[in-house]
Order: sequence, then C-alpha cells, then structure tokens
Amino acid sequence: MPTHLRRPDGHIFLTVERDRTNNWIYAHWTGIQTLATIQQGGLFYVDMLRQEPCSRLLNDHRELIGRFTDANEWIATVWTPLILQAGLRYFAQVLSPGIFGQMSIQDLHQRIGDQFEMQFFKDFEAAQQWLRSLPD
Repeated sequence: MPTHLRRPDGHIFLTVERDRTNNWIYAHWTGIQTLATIQQGGLFYVDMLRQEPCSRLLNDHRELIGRFTDANEWIATVWTPLILQAGLRYFAQVLSPGIFGQMSIQDLHQRIGDQFEMQFFKDFEAAQQWLRSLPD
C-alpha cells in the first residue's frame, strides 16, 4: 500500500511504496521539492529499509518540477551513509523531463555515484527492467 507524504498545504510531494513482488522501494516525487521535503522523504525510505531491508530503489522524477541542488550536500553527507547502512545497493533513477531536475541529478551523481550502482533512465519500463535483472 502506498504512503503519501504531504506538504503543510496538503499537496502530495512523494508517494512511496514497497514493491514486494519486485523487491524494491518505489519513490514517486511530484512537484517542486525543498530541502525539507527531500529530507522527510529520504528519511522515510531509510526507515522503510531498516524495517525490512531490500537492495533496490526505483526513484521516479517524471513529475518533479525544478531543481533540488540545495539538498544534494545533505543527500551526499547524511542520507547516503544511512541508506547504505540500511542495505541499498542499486539505484534506478527515472529522470525528470525538465533540464533543472536533470542537472540536479547529474550534480548528485558526481557526489554519490560511486557509493552504489546508479543508472539513469528516461523510460520508466527500462528502469524496472534493469532493477529486475540484478541479483538480490
């Protein structure tokens, strides 16, 4: 069952779901993100992995708007060590259609890309196929 994380105004900024059939966490980001929403969402799936480890994350930015480079330092120095300790090994990133979101993820990749296997996809189905091809 998906969990919807909301801003104070009620807008859903992240839907997270554990896909037990495929053994991954699916994170669907929507709208404009802030440091606070990224921290809340990122820590939410750290907790999910701590409760029930799995090695794969399907991170979907198809509906993300704008950039999130302000959060990249936090992602690199705080979130990445936590998520690695929780068992993440494979990170499939579905890119946002906007150039600012793509630039933000490229900046993030430079910071954390050597920490786990991270692949970028424009196509959602290709990201799923890649994750399915990996060992548990």
